[in-house]
Amino acid sequence: MTEKIAIELRDISKAYGPEGNQEYALRNATLNVVQGEVLMLMGPSGSGKTTLLSIMGCILKPTSGSLSVAGRDISGLSQQALSKIRLDNIGYIFQEYNLFPTLNVLENVMVALDLRGYSRSQARETAMATLTDVGLDDKAAVKPATMSGGQKQRLAIARALAGSPKVILADEPTAALDSVNGQQVMDLMHSLAKRGDRAVVVVTHDPRTVDFADRIVTIEDGQLYPQPHNGAKAPERKS
Repeated sequence: MTEKIAIELRDISKAYGPEGNQEYALRNATLNVVQGEVLMLMGPSGSGKTTLLSIMGCILKPTSGSLSVAGRDISGLSQQALSKIRLDNIGYIFQEYNLFPTLNVLENVMVALDLRGYSRSQARETAMATLTDVGLDDKAAVKPATMSGGQKQRLAIARALAGSPKVILADEPTAALDSVNGQQVMDLMHSLAKRGDRAVVVVTHDPRTVDFADRIVTIEDGQLYPQPHNGAKAPERKS
């Protein structure tokens, strides 16, 4: 079966500072991310992981190199066009959840669908179905402040899934969670990749997540070092 490439990077570099005195966050990064896989980006603080994730997500523009998302070369696109690419193709999950505290659980997911042009009734129906997928349908009416860390992260995942993007980008999604909740979140993300044919890219320092990876790429000093991996099999959850 031919792999479907969700994100393609070719010789991507990102430099900061004036020309002639630049510091590189990334150097000549080349990588394909394919649908149906969990790809982990690992490395020390300051190695370039979050920069790479931001470039994949069309938030940062590279200094040089080419980037394609869902088969479309986005080099030279305007910020408005990049925003449309993000909205149509990419969902984000953050370490700090980034939830709206004044909205209930259902409304937090509906916001993402409103941005995609869903009608109010369509947004409500789709949001409820997504909450069911992540096991939060019984929490639809509550506010995020009443939820556990694991539940908040599952809500963040539900919001990222709104609109069925083909790419999920997660920045340290288990860092604030205990081992049980961290494993449950990674188990869910692994399932989303396999069941939904999505590309899931996870930036992490957490060694507990390694067994969920199909591929691991280590970043050091802005350079990528792919590691061989035999494919992910979600470990059995401890009772």
